[in-house]
Parts: sequence; C-alpha cells; structure tokens
Amino acid sequence: MGKKVLIVGGVAGGASAAARLRRLDEEAEIIIFERGEHISYANCGLPYYVSGVINERDALLVSKPEAMRSRFLIDVRIFSEVTRIFPEEKAVEVQESNGKVYRESYDHLILSPGAAPLRPPIPGIDDIEALVVRNVTDIDRIKRYVDEQQPQTAAVVGGGFIGLEMAENLHARGVSTTIIEMSNQVMAPLDFEMAAILHEHIFNKGVNLILEDGVKSFVKKDNTTIITLQSGEEIEADLVIMAIGVKPEIKLAKEAGLTIGDLGGIKVNERLQTSDPNIYAVGDVIEVKHIVTGQAALLPLAGPANKQGRIVADVIAGRDSQYKGTQGTAIAKVFDLVAAATGANEKMLTKLGIPFEVAINHSNSHAGYYPGATRISIKLIFDRSNGRILGAQAVGAQGVDKRIDDIAGVIRHQGTVYDLQELELAYAPPFSSAKDPANMIGYVAENIINGDVRMIQWHELTKLKAQDLCIIDVRDEEERRAKFIPGSLHIPINDLRSRLAELPKDKDIVVYCEIGLRGYLAYRILTQHGFTRVKNLSGGWVTYYPAVFG
Repeated sequence: MGKKVLIVGGVAGGASAAARLRRLDEEAEIIIFERGEHISYANCGLPYYVSGVINERDALLVSKPEAMRSRFLIDVRIFSEVTRIFPEEKAVEVQESNGKVYRESYDHLILSPGAAPLRPPIPGIDDIEALVVRNVTDIDRIKRYVDEQQPQTAAVVGGGFIGLEMAENLHARGVSTTIIEMSNQVMAPLDFEMAAILHEHIFNKGVNLILEDGVKSFVKKDNTTIITLQSGEEIEADLVIMAIGVKPEIKLAKEAGLTIGDLGGIKVNERLQTSDPNIYAVGDVIEVKHIVTGQAALLPLAGPANKQGRIVADVIAGRDSQYKGTQGTAIAKVFDLVAAATGANEKMLTKLGIPFEVAINHSNSHAGYYPGATRISIKLIFDRSNGRILGAQAVGAQGVDKRIDDIAGVIRHQGTVYDLQELELAYAPPFSSAKDPANMIGYVAENIINGDVRMIQWHELTKLKAQDLCIIDVRDEEERRAKFIPGSLHIPINDLRSRLAELPKDKDIVVYCEIGLRGYLAYRILTQHGFTRVKNLSGGWVTYYPAVFG
C-alpha cells in the first residue's frame, strides 16, 4: 500500500504537487480537496477574460478535475472544504457543499489554500456589491455584470497588479474607470520614480488615477455606488472592484496549532514542512525567505508556488529537495507599457538599513536604426562594496520581460554588476543592440563603483536649495524648449568646454541631460578641468520629470 497524501487546495502549488507526486510514485493515494468548482485555473489570466483578450473561458482552466483523474489517477473532490485538521490523529474533517461531513486520514498533508482578497470593514461595504478577483467564479460574476448591465463607470480600489489589470480590461470594454490607491504610487514592488512613468501613461490613457486617498465609505444609490474618499471627494460608480491585496488563508493551520510567522503566513522550513513534519504548506499561504535580504516575506506569486509544489512532492517521494527562497520576480502589462521588478527595491532596503547604490539607464529596446525601437527604463540596485546586485526594475513598451529575466538570473546566483556586463546575449537589430540594455545598466553601475561618475538621485536634488548649487542643462535647444528644471543654466554639451569660465568652482554642480549619457560626458569633462564638486542627475530629465512634475 502506497503513501496516502491529502492536498488542501487544487490551484498552482496544490495541483503541481499532485501531478509531480504521481510521476514519482505510481502507488501513492492522492486526494485533492477544493472547496470551489475549479482546480488548476489561470489566476493571472482572469482579468483578460473580462475584455475578451482571452476569448474562451475554457482557456482559463489549465486542468479540469476529470483530466486529473484520468491521466494521473488523482481523486479530485470539488465543492469539498477541509474545515479542520487533527494532527495527532493524522486526519482532516471535510464538509461537502451538500452538508455532508466526514473524516479522511493521511500519511502526508499538503496545505495550499492560497490567500484571500482583503475586505476591510469600510462603512457601507456590506450594502454594495463590491466584487473581488480571486477565482473563475469571481471573474464569471464580473464578466456577466459587464455583459448584461453594461456599466458606464467603474471604480477599482487598489493599484496593485490585479487592480491595474482590471482597470485596463474594463477600460478596453468602454467602461470609464477610476483607480483609487491609498499609497502615493501604483505597483508597490516598484520604487516611486519607476511607478511615476506608469502614472503618466495611465492618465494619458484616459483613466482617472487617484493617489494618496483611501475610501471612507460606500453608499448604495439606485443602481450605482457613491464612494466617499478620505479627502471628501465623491466618486460615482456602477461597478466596484476591490483589489487592495491579499491575506494568507491560515485559519486551518492556526486552529491545528501550526506555527504562524510574524507576517501572518505559515512558517515552513527549507523542505516546506510546517511545525508538524507530516504537514507541508506551499504557495501564497506561507512565509518565504527573501533571497536578497534573508528576511521572511509574503510574496504571492504563481511561479514560486508551482516550484514549491514540485519540491514538496520530491520530499514526500524521498528525494532531498529544498526551496532556497523567493526573490519576487514579477511583471505586469499596464495598457501599452510593461512594468517588472525582481529582488529588493529601494524602499525595502532602506527600511532594513541595508546599504545600496542606484543606477538608472534609458535604452532603446532594440537597435535604434531598426524600425519600431522604443525606450526601456531600467533601475539597478546594487552593493557598492562588492558589486552584488540587490534588485532591479524595468518599465517600457517592449523587451522588459527579457531584461528583467536576465537580471533575475544573475541575482538568483548572487551575481554582480560585472556578471551583468559579461552576459553574452542574443543580438540582431530587430531584437537588441550590440550592447544590450542589460549589459548597459551593468556598465553604468560599474562607473559608479569605480568613481568615474558621482550620481545624484531625483529626490536628493529636490531637497537642495537652488541658490546653493549650479544646475547645468546640457541638452540641445529643442529639448530644453519643451521643459527644464527651473533655475538651471543651459550649456549644450558641445559648447561646454568653451564655456567653463562661466561655471563656479565654489559651488556644487549638478549636470543633467535627457537620459543621463550626455550628463555623464559633461561630468567627465568638468572633473578633468578642475571642478571637484560635480554630480550627474541619475536617469536625467526622463526620470526627473514624471517623478517631480507628474
């Protein structure tokens, strides 16, 4: 008789564990309990079904219960909720949707219940239909509402991944959409100046983006909802989507006496065992080790969840497999732009007191002389003492995915900016440049480490008084005519050597251009002509403008 393995939750980690375990052990008895109707569905694709980008509903269902049964001989029990765990007896209590309750014993138990959308106790929230996006049933409800009621207006509360994707897809259906975000930026994994690029783009797309304002109350009025914000502003919406984040579903584990971490997720070891060695946990419900900071983290991502499911299956099958941690690599489409991040961001490192340096570069997505090249902005965060890469963010219309993945691979192996320079990446004009943007950001970082340039970040410059420094704009006349930093002196880069006498040697000098390259050239010219108090504005005007004036 083989091992008996029960799995609570049949999405992502749970389904991956079941399929992998069957491949390793033909004799094991494997039972999946799913309280909903669907297993192994494409959570991340749900918003795109609303707009019709994903046309077929069945495309969202990666694997159906009958397929798991026939191909893998797995007993899939839908509409079956595990309501209690009895660790001493190695058994669980199951309640079916028809009310039937029974017990099932196990040799090994895998918890993969995921995380539930947050529903804060905002006055009036129980009086309105505030929809969430978690599963296929949720998205069916939203799509049915949009198809049948044809709402004119919608409010999405929350500017994270799901919130932005829902706003985009509602907008694509012709629904006038407002995004309400309590923070000063969308997409928390990004630092502010990178998110600011998205803010400008969202506004330009005709979506109303409200930042630094939360919901105070909801009031139902006929077929619409009046949303009163903390500022007193009122928004009227036919449809309300709540997308303010998720919370690990730890109720089962907590009641069973399993150890819960400080962040509110189930605590597990490298083999993904809980405090009870016969009970494992995977996916959004667990606390993971962040591979950059070494700290516990909650990182609800599909890729890590699937990897964790595979590792648990290996361990149960007797293989020595370990989960080494998560780095938080994530990506999202935001209308015509793509935003991605990996590793630690500046906010996280500052909070933990970990020293870092920042390099920002704006490159073409492929060779500029080949048609269709667009700008890709990359921010690299690294340790100046040894060059180790701590994190990266990228925003652009194309090529963001492969650059963030290049850098993610280097971070995973504790690589440095020098490793990034040395990556030999595929090049042809339609795809990249001979010096790929991923290589280029490595070169920029090396210049900072070597002292070839001293940088000043946009937020540092905003704190300085104009009378205490000299700001030099080295762009061309046409570029400056559009917009410039108030109080800056205009000296185009080609004229700089002939106008050195105009510059003070007793003041700090900040040079800037459009994206940072000519600023770097200006820095090298000035420092080699006896100016010792010079800094280059990181990322140039392209970073400064949306962050300060956006």
